[in-house]
Amino acid sequence: MIGTLVNFAAIILGSVLGVLLKKGISEKAQRVVMQGIGMCVLIIGIMGAIKTDQALLLVISVSVGGFIGTVIGIERRLEAWGERTQKRFHREGSVPFAEGLVTATITFCVGAMAILGSIESGLHHNYELLFIKSALDGFFAMMLATTFGLGVAFSAVPVLIYQGAITLGAGVLAPLLTDAMMVEVSAVGGVLIVGIGINLLNLKKIHVGDMLPAVLIPPIYFLISGLF
Repeated sequence: MIGTLVNFAAIILGSVLGVLLKKGISEKAQRVVMQGIGMCVLIIGIMGAIKTDQALLLVISVSVGGFIGTVIGIERRLEAWGERTQKRFHREGSVPFAEGLVTATITFCVGAMAILGSIESGLHHNYELLFIKSALDGFFAMMLATTFGLGVAFSAVPVLIYQGAITLGAGVLAPLLTDAMMVEVSAVGGVLIVGIGINLLNLKKIHVGDMLPAVLIPPIYFLISGLF
């Protein structure tokens, strides 16, 4: 769990630094920084998505995952948690926690690095991947927090639960994860990250939170196909 705990701390530290830096940055500068981050996130997502070897599976995963997430109301529940948390820390003119919480949670949880890093941590006590992820997440949390405030810091809680669960269950999960499966999981994650980039650029509201179940579709597909 050391790697996940470091990741947890890095997100909180980065968020706090971002909130402190925010005071000395003009609104225009914050807007420009967020636009730059949005463009980079968009490119990172595209780079991940185009790695797919099964475009039809990608389409089905995002479509079915989005439907399931909407029925469950994942994004609504995340936003409700963010809004409840915001009320406890409310300040006049503060940016809603919900948007920062949802954006950061998806960015930090989606992707092969979170899964593979957690498995390496659980099986071999190798924390290298999670340490690298922690550095990246800490920097990104700092940038996001200059706009979204402390809502970003609370994304550390889902990260702790998500990566911690994978770490503890690594012995069971590792034999099931093939290279082909991870490619498709990463591709689906890339599509979701593209959605985050679009949201950050305020081009259109994409309900990325509701699409989170999409990352489970490729593993289910490969597990079922492996039985035949």
